[in-house]
Amino acid sequence: MGMYEYVVNDNVAVLTMNNGENRFNFDSLKAFLTVLDEIEAESKVNALVTTSAHDKIWSNGIDLDWLLPALQKEGVGLMDRFRCTMFTLFRRVLTFPMPTIAALNGHAFAGGAFLSFAHDFRYMRSDRGWLCLPEVDLGIPLGQVFLAFSKRVLPMHLLEEMEYTGRRLTAAECESYHIIRKACPLDQLMAEAIGFAKSLNKRRDIILKMKLETSLPIIKVIDETIATCS
Repeated sequence: MGMYEYVVNDNVAVLTMNNGENRFNFDSLKAFLTVLDEIEAESKVNALVTTSAHDKIWSNGIDLDWLLPALQKEGVGLMDRFRCTMFTLFRRVLTFPMPTIAALNGHAFAGGAFLSFAHDFRYMRSDRGWLCLPEVDLGIPLGQVFLAFSKRVLPMHLLEEMEYTGRRLTAAECESYHIIRKACPLDQLMAEAIGFAKSLNKRRDIILKMKLETSLPIIKVIDETIATCS
């Protein structure tokens, strides 16, 4: 089983993250980028649903167990390369030439939350799972790229509260703030997300043009940041 695998369901590619807690390191980021290329090459696909094989976690963000020892060994240059690769993935998801739906079947913490924000729409299981920005407790400022993604989805007052307190949001709270389209029982989550994705039977070229227009400020921030760390 690969880190990331997909199946095609009519016009929808259903991408499953199989990488444990689906944390980001060089190997996982590159594998994610590769599978997105494979999905884009599927000519009949024009919508993407991303879910997790983990029964409790959609994505827990950066793989700190890998990153911190690697930084001690290789120095800050590694951090620049890692940030560049991670932001490249986020840019790829943001500008993927079809509607993208994150089916959150578990926790989305830190970088996992931002990955969900890079998708166009979100569904979330109603019985378990939090959305959380815990960077304040890790002593890590969000930085301009992650702030830009957060502002895309969160109202400013909520972003500030989550950023400064590490508040965890339930699916019901996410639905009330329109962060997700719908909170669903787990046994209905994928059917809801895939059913919505199937309804988005739109032309790729038009979706891409719209995304590039709508997301231009975020793309600019990402590109400027990548230029400094590449």
